[in-house]
Amino acid sequence: MLTLIEYPKCTTCQKARKWLEAQGVEFQSRHILEENPKKEELAAWAEKLPLKRLWNTSGQKYRQLGLAQKLPEMSLEEQLVLLATDGMLVKRPVLVGEGFVLTGFREAEWSAALAGEDR
Repeated sequence: MLTLIEYPKCTTCQKARKWLEAQGVEFQSRHILEENPKKEELAAWAEKLPLKRLWNTSGQKYRQLGLAQKLPEMSLEEQLVLLATDGMLVKRPVLVGEGFVLTGFREAEWSAALAGEDR
């Protein structure tokens, strides 16, 4: 079963949800603030895509913390711990399936990933 990790007020998350529903894709939804990704979960995702793709670089929290300057100096462990503290630091939506993790919503990328999924 696919998991869509989203922030319901996010327009990109809303587009992703509508697209999945229009494609007839079954998924479970998870509110990123109510159930923030844990460090272990983030570490597993970072094995499937570059860690930098997990950061919400356009978010207010990212800018407030000055992470553009700090991240290059931080270890993988430090980044995972920080990401796990606040769902608003994580790029969304996140679509987690068997063998893949996608961040942000790019229709072509999501279509390609789902082409091999058993719906």
